[in-house]
Amino acid sequence: MNDRIRTDIAHNARVWNYWLGGKDNYPVDRAVGDQVTAFHPSIGEVARADRAFLGRVVTGLATDGVRQFLDVGTGLPTADNTHEVAQRVAPDARIVYVDNDPIVLTHARALLTSSPEGVTAYVDADAHDPEKIVAAAGEVLDLTRPVAVLMLGILNFVLDTDEARSIVRTLMAAVPSGSHLVLTHPTYDAELGGEGNREAMAFWNENATPPITARTREEFTSFFDGLELLAPGVVSCARWGAPEAPAVAQFGAVGRKP
Repeated sequence: MNDRIRTDIAHNARVWNYWLGGKDNYPVDRAVGDQVTAFHPSIGEVARADRAFLGRVVTGLATDGVRQFLDVGTGLPTADNTHEVAQRVAPDARIVYVDNDPIVLTHARALLTSSPEGVTAYVDADAHDPEKIVAAAGEVLDLTRPVAVLMLGILNFVLDTDEARSIVRTLMAAVPSGSHLVLTHPTYDAELGGEGNREAMAFWNENATPPITARTREEFTSFFDGLELLAPGVVSCARWGAPEAPAVAQFGAVGRKP
């Protein structure tokens, strides 16, 4: 077994996989996942809402002509991964997945296969190293043409907000006008039912990896500085493109680089 794979401590990608009904997880992941659910009973709904948000956004962007997607923080493959959604609309779409978890790497290489007309590639890199991500993505994507940069539930693992903003700035500086930034992020926002996140995140940080943080609406919105927020702006990710859906404590938004 890869010596980077720890089966004695819960890991985010595997717990998320468990919440989505997947099988690529260990007893420790299920135990921690169940305990987090006890603190925050809607966490499974958050996971499913985040996935549905990805589907709606990628479908919309591909329909509008976006043909390149950089998905940072891939997670374990489930149904309707970014390349499947994009290439359903545009078979020639090119997708680069980025993650640094060895289990994700193994599964991605096996399962994230492209349509014949398109390209799907995987980069083993950490979100904390955006320069490496840009360099590797540039070997697959044409960075002179618009790219949709997806970071769903990833910046919450960058604990310093200034560093998180710097990561976003570096990635978006590398792509041209007409590119998009797609983000989701957990919050304590009471309007979205985020109070349950406090105890759940405290438990997570004591019992699982990597550590996580929530952010306010203002902090989340600051990641889009210099970009044009697409309607409906910053909302619960469940309600982006589905305004009648029940809210979950996870912001979602899409910005366009002017």
